[in-house]
Amino acid sequence: MRILIVDDNPTNIIIIREILKKENYRDTASASSAQGMFEALGIEGSGEEDSALQSHGKKVNIDLILLDMMMPEIDGIEACRIIQRHEHLKDIPIIMVTAVGDSKKLAEALDAGAVDYVTKPINKVELMARIRLALRLKKENDWHKERDQRIQDELRLAALVQNAVLSPPIEDSAFEVHAIYQPSAELAGDLYAWYPLNGGRYGVILLDMMGHGISSSLFTMFIASVLKDTVTTYVEPEKVIQELNRRFNQLHIENQLVQYYFTAIYLVVDTVVKRIDYVNAGHPPALFFSDGGEVVQLDKACCPVGLFEKMDIEPQTIHYEGDGHIALYTDGLLEVVQGEHEEKVDFLISRLSHSHRWDEKRMFDAFFEDRGTQEREDDKCLVWISLKEGEGAE
Repeated sequence: MRILIVDDNPTNIIIIREILKKENYRDTASASSAQGMFEALGIEGSGEEDSALQSHGKKVNIDLILLDMMMPEIDGIEACRIIQRHEHLKDIPIIMVTAVGDSKKLAEALDAGAVDYVTKPINKVELMARIRLALRLKKENDWHKERDQRIQDELRLAALVQNAVLSPPIEDSAFEVHAIYQPSAELAGDLYAWYPLNGGRYGVILLDMMGHGISSSLFTMFIASVLKDTVTTYVEPEKVIQELNRRFNQLHIENQLVQYYFTAIYLVVDTVVKRIDYVNAGHPPALFFSDGGEVVQLDKACCPVGLFEKMDIEPQTIHYEGDGHIALYTDGLLEVVQGEHEEKVDFLISRLSHSHRWDEKRMFDAFFEDRGTQEREDDKCLVWISLKEGEGAE
């Protein structure tokens, strides 16, 4: 536990150091000016955020600062403000040591970032009580920071696991499917998957779990764990969604404050008979682009999955000839453009209608390029299905 004493009067430094020694606080350092304090902290005193120490994340070995308020050149209040501009120093508690009884000055010091103050002449009992309180609060704060860092590390690992379960592209003679996925700053709630079925059929699903964070991620991973078995066993859209609803409702927790659910769109593409069967469970409408330039929205929807014990589902069917493509997306993609819902869908159509072929760079530039305007608040996902003229699989 290292304490830095900052005072332009050497006598005051000696007095405080002796008080600390008698209380078994022997690891101390001293500085006779604000500039000396900045040097001990490894900063130049300019308040710039790009200091060498900060850019490399080096920890400063100072646990508390006893700072004289009245010093030449840079007083304690201004020095305190400069320290607060450095993110890696903000959590070091600063106790002002002052002979000034002006309440406005003391308030100014606290506003500048000091956590407490003691007055001169120094009262030993008062000084040690305030030091112990400040160090106790710092210890608690450090514990919370370390815990938060562990949580962030675990969340990053969880995000890697989530990403690992996403399906790789399929490129067959009559069918292709690709995706771009950009999670938000938190754990993701989007999931896509596809599976080859028999007879030239493919099952494709895209879902969006309510919310973000650990709970949504765990629900998403549960669905991922049962998805392949559900799709390959039940195949048909209505039965697959009903089974996912049944499985999801098994996770019901008594007195749960938040009811979780997810939207989903599930398609079975039959490349032999050129037919698409689908169920839209409260999800943004997928867009089907036919060879003749027609755009069909797959918007006939039922309720999201998980809201009710049983779902009334009416599966839909569309047919196609020649080449075409289908775009599935989560609502994070709609946030790329401002305006009403119809305006957003029109924007998507204009960007997605140029070609049936998958062009990852063009899609990334249109929807996923990080423009640095703000932190992403929602996951963004685009799934692209290319339907190609061919025999299909027998």
